[in-house]
Amino acid sequence: MTSFVPENAVVWAEIPVSDMERAKAFYGAVLDNAPADQNDGPNPMAVFACKEREAVSGHLYPGKPASQGSGNTIHLAVAAPLEDALKRVTDNGGTVVSPVIEIPAGRFAYCLDPDGNSIGIFCA
Repeated sequence: MTSFVPENAVVWAEIPVSDMERAKAFYGAVLDNAPADQNDGPNPMAVFACKEREAVSGHLYPGKPASQGSGNTIHLAVAAPLEDALKRVTDNGGTVVSPVIEIPAGRFAYCLDPDGNSIGIFCA
């Protein structure tokens, strides 16, 4: 029996937000790059920047977030130092909910965006 082994286990991430403009401002500030509006699909969305078009990415969309901290956690890349990005989380209405965690691939911390979505802010 053969198993399907994809190139990437995750192919896309969607983060539901109650206020697109607030969310774009928050994520743009925290990630130090603004999600780009893309309105050619069934719903308006703001897509996270990445170097290559085929890279794994994701977007914000108008939707109903899960109750605070109870949904999936999307980990998003930031430039070093991680502590600067964590300060931008709190400066822009989010909450840092864990200490910095070190793993072989890098460092991250769990956070909540202004809608209560669980996110990881990750730095290689």
